[in-house]
Amino acid sequence: MAAAYPAIDATPGIKLLHRSSGFIGTLLRLDPKEVILRTPTGAERRFKNIPGAFSHEGNAVRLLPVVDIASVSGPISGPISGPNSGPNSSTSTDSPDLRGGRIENATTASGSRSVAGAKARTARASRILVEGIHDAELIERVWGDDLRLEGIVVERLDGIDDLAAVVSDFSPSKTRRLGILVDHLIPGSKESRIAAEIMDPHVLITGTPYVDVWEAVRPSSIGIAAWPQIPRGVSWKEGICSALGEPDPREMWRRILGSVKGWSDLEQPLVLAVETLIDFVTVA
Repeated sequence: MAAAYPAIDATPGIKLLHRSSGFIGTLLRLDPKEVILRTPTGAERRFKNIPGAFSHEGNAVRLLPVVDIASVSGPISGPISGPNSGPNSSTSTDSPDLRGGRIENATTASGSRSVAGAKARTARASRILVEGIHDAELIERVWGDDLRLEGIVVERLDGIDDLAAVVSDFSPSKTRRLGILVDHLIPGSKESRIAAEIMDPHVLITGTPYVDVWEAVRPSSIGIAAWPQIPRGVSWKEGICSALGEPDPREMWRRILGSVKGWSDLEQPLVLAVETLIDFVTVA
């Protein structure tokens, strides 16, 4: 079936969607058997190079190697996102801003290359807002190193009922962007209706389909086959605690958070949502 898919040159820097997983990234390198994509924070993901497995600009494609593709992969292997990185950027040989540090072979929890000895950047004017303390703690656990290197502050909202007022008070601008992570962002939900009211080019709202950020942690990471189904009318967190035999929600959260060692312990929608926001606010 390879001939059924149009062929494109696998030029480093092009934006690709891995169709079965929904993962989006820029092409870092094409090997004979695998495709390596990079996220906005510099995390690398590897996939089998199968015709039709990826789409480019909305079309399923097969990737063809270009001449000397391996020789140009080195300069773009840094972990830092910024104005010259990310899905919508062109390939650049500019060195990333390592804040006085050096790239090591080790990786951070987000999958990006570790930068040893780097100084934290002064906080940017741009911000990322999340719904609650658990969202903030989970993001810190996985993306904390990246956020400090980029000078991104994450603040919690404690709910989004007053989101329009929060955005207005923040006064977003070209150099003061606002990224917002929302739970349960699905068609018809209260959250999606609130998000739809925000019409500002300097604000980006992303989200996940999950009722609570707990559910964005892979069940296998905490030793269960699936998250229990909670009946309508029952508090989701209380229902989860009851079903899993842990009466204290605080202890349950400690168990969940402690099971997260890196991005692979999280569901893909959360990974994509967070990394899209990081890319958005670091452009300013």
